[in-house]
This record gives sequence, structure tokens and C-alpha cells, in this order.
Amino acid sequence: MNVAQAVAHTLKEEGVEYLFTYPINPIIEAAAAVDIRPIPVRQERVGLHMADAFSRTTAGEEIGVFCMQFGPGAENAFPGVAQAYGDSVPLVVLPMGYERSKTEVDPNFDASDNYDQVTKTCEQVTDPDEAVNAVRRAFNSARNGRPRPALVEFPMDVFGEEVGDIEYSPPTENRPAPDPRRVPEVADALLDAEDPVIWAGQGVHYAEAWDALREVAELLEAPVATSLQGKSAFPETHPLSLGVGARSMPTPVREYLEEADLIFGVGCSFTRTLYAADMPEDATIVHSTLDPADIDKGLAADLALVGDAKLTLDALHGELDGRIDGGRGRYDDLAEDIADRQEAFLEEWEDKLTSEEVPLTPYRVIHDLQETVDVSETVITHDSGSPRDQLAPFWQPEEPLSYIGWGKTTQLGYGLGLAMGAKLAHPDKLCINVWGDAAIGMTGMDFETAVREEIPILSILFNNFSMACEIDLLPTATEKFDTTDISGNYADMAEAFGGYGERVEQPENIVPAIERGIERTEQGTPAVLEFITCKETEYPEM
Repeated sequence: MNVAQAVAHTLKEEGVEYLFTYPINPIIEAAAAVDIRPIPVRQERVGLHMADAFSRTTAGEEIGVFCMQFGPGAENAFPGVAQAYGDSVPLVVLPMGYERSKTEVDPNFDASDNYDQVTKTCEQVTDPDEAVNAVRRAFNSARNGRPRPALVEFPMDVFGEEVGDIEYSPPTENRPAPDPRRVPEVADALLDAEDPVIWAGQGVHYAEAWDALREVAELLEAPVATSLQGKSAFPETHPLSLGVGARSMPTPVREYLEEADLIFGVGCSFTRTLYAADMPEDATIVHSTLDPADIDKGLAADLALVGDAKLTLDALHGELDGRIDGGRGRYDDLAEDIADRQEAFLEEWEDKLTSEEVPLTPYRVIHDLQETVDVSETVITHDSGSPRDQLAPFWQPEEPLSYIGWGKTTQLGYGLGLAMGAKLAHPDKLCINVWGDAAIGMTGMDFETAVREEIPILSILFNNFSMACEIDLLPTATEKFDTTDISGNYADMAEAFGGYGERVEQPENIVPAIERGIERTEQGTPAVLEFITCKETEYPEM
């Protein structure tokens, strides 16, 4: 067999079901020959977004794989890899490169040179006999340690070269446990704290530590907030849930963080970005994370545990369980206080959540959407800007991996590919992306991919004929130009692609339109519901 066939055989042994791609790359045909389904997209970064969601919504148990052509294909794919790197998503990326005689010739684009800053490992195969080993190394890198993309570039003249018969075994997954000497120290600090808050990040998802997190929270009788990436790691219908601590957040999250005397961050990096809540300066910080490079990176830790989130939480539970007899006696009061604060927060926003105004407020659409769908059977994601900051504080996920939160880097148009990738991973669930008219301008052509590949997602579009969240940041409109005035008729666009499209302008039509959209997805047709909304610029606790 040749190198392309050997790579395809390797992918098959890895359990790869879908190869997200934009032609041309010999791996595509070789993969199809071994019953791996190619999913060609309209632009490279959307294919990477699909692979990204496939990895996220399977907790990294199935690694998303993307391949593309040399030169412009590798150049166009860069943003998708950079986004996955920023959000710590495991991917395997397999670009074709220029033939070996041209790989170092300026200005030819070499992926192995240029992707080094946005991948965990990055190499070029020049020896055909190393092709399979290189792919194994990539999967090992993606599967172990901090999740991030791994890239292997194949010069085009390598693909056709013959290699001997291969035997391939996928690399094992290894999870590091925390230092057992440190666990009692952390347990002491947790028990001594009067007002602890647990801060759960995306590492809880990858470790599948959802039950362990709930057990520790209930044992400690401590409230839980999540990062944007960690949202849905703890059910937001649980009495101890505060919600998400993002750029926009429920008021109880801010209040409890400000009042906390200890923050226990688990499965998180505590990276300081625009899209994460600030931590109190005078609280004790206990930091548990998989990557030791994150300890003291942006927030000084008083105590630290380096290891897999589930192994860490299990170890803490074992330590705490023997020292807490009959509970700490504060659960009921704490749950009542959280409920009272949540109720006050929702009352403050009730006018927007139930508004009858026209154009529609996005908050009314979000409220009606959550009331209409079966939340436990739904996977939802946002786009950047207003959709993220409007959805995150109010959507209450009940099941793990049912909310794809992101934002450390923040590309417009990311949510569409995420919803499609999630639908491929979970065909029985309703998969939704919430975006705006700026985002659809970036990646909207790939709604055609959803139609062509029969990926029936529900796309909720807020069209306010403006980049509303930028209004206060960009020059104001003049007689000659308006820097935020962008739009179109996107329901018609969806219909033109062969999907279902509906434009909604009146409050009483929101729920019936959502019901029709869901019905069409159940029939196998992707749908765009275009809601004509106001230029909303108010966000909770921004």
C-alpha cells in the first residue's frame, strides 16, 4: 500500500468515522475506500470547527480529524486550528504540503513551519516509512495531557510512495493523578473555608468528572460556578448551581465570587481573558488542573493539585468523606439563598425575557427557545459577540456536554460548524447554534454543507441589521457610511440552499416558528429561523 492508504488504515484503526475535509488530499479517497465518510465543506475553517465539536461533545473519546490541500488550503485552515488551540480541543490535522523539493522555497507555505504556535505537536513527514508513526504520535499527543491540536504534514510526493504492510495499535490514554501528599492539605483548606466556591472548567468534561464534581460539591455543601468552556459540567438546575462566570453572567455568580474566602478551581486554567469572571483578590486560591504550566500563570495559587480532574475529585472525595460526618449543616440555607438570588436576578430581567416589543429582543427568543425545546436532549452553542453574552447567563443546561461554550479566542461564524459537528456526534439530539447577522456573513455559505450532507441542525439567527455590540466601539454612522450596518434576508438564503427558512418578526410567532423548525430537523432538513431583533446592547453583569 502507499502512504495515503497507510494513513487511512491508521485512521480506521483509530475508530475515525468522519473525515472533515476540503479537497484536494489523497487521504480523502483512501479514507473513503475503508468506509470513513468524507465531509467536504465550503471553507476549511468550518471543517475544523466541525471536527472541533466532534471532539468536544464526545469528551475527546473520539478525536476529530481534518485534512486539506497544500498552500492556500493550509493557509485557510489556520484560524480553525488556532481556535481549537485557544480552547484546548484535541484534533488531528493532516495537511498536504508542497513536494519535498519545494517545501523550503519562499514563499511556499509550509504548515509544519507556520502552525507551530497553534498546535501541541507539529511535524512534516519526509520519510514514507515514518508516516504511520507520525500519525500515532499525533493521536497520542491529542489524547494525552492537555487537549490541543496535533498536526502532521505530508508533502504531496510522499503520498504515492509504497510502504510495507503495517500493524497499528492506537496509543493508550494515560491520566495523571494528583500528588497524594497534597490532597490532605487541600482538604484542610476546603474544610476551613467559611464561604468556598467551586469553579469548574472544561477539564471536568474531558475527564468525564461530572458525577465526581457533584459528589464533592454536595459533600462540601459548596456552590458551583463554571467557566464558559466548562458550562454544563454541573447541571444548572441543581440547587448548588450558580451558573456561568463569563463576560456576561448571572448576578449570583458575581456576588458569590466577591463573598468567597476560597475559590477551588478544578479542570480550569484560570487564564485571564475578556470572557471569564474576575477572581477575588483576597480569597485563598486552590487550583487543580491537568497542565502544570497553568499553575500561577495568570492567578497565583495558594495550593495546587496537578492531575486529571476526575482522579483529583475522587481523591478529594475520599479524603473529605472520612472527615465529614452527617454533613456540614448548611446545605438547606445555602440552597435557599442561591434560589432567592437567582429569582431576584430573573425578576430583574423578566421584562426583556418576556418582552412584547418589536423588533424582538434576543432575550425573548432565548427564553421562548428554552421553554420550547427538551433541554435534556439538546446540544446548543453560541457565536461570538452578542449571541454568546445573551445566551450564556440564561440557558440552563441539564446534561454534560450539552452546551459548547467558547471564547478565549472568538471567531465570528464558529458556532455553525460546532452545531454540525455536534449533530454528527449525537444524531438523536437537537443541535442548535445561536448567531447573528455578522457571524452568518463569515460562514453562512456552509449552511449548504448542512443541507448537502444531511446534517439537520436548527440555526437561530438574530438579525438586527447591525453589529450591535460594536456600536459603542466603532465610529458612529455618518451620511456617508455606517460601519456596523450589515445584513440580508437569511431565511431566503436557507431556502435557496435547499433547507428550511423562516423569518419571524412578531413575539406571538416565536414559539410556533421554533416548533416548525424542530419538526423540519426531525424530518432531516436543516433549518434557519431568522428573528428580526432590536439593537440590544444590555447584558447581565457585563
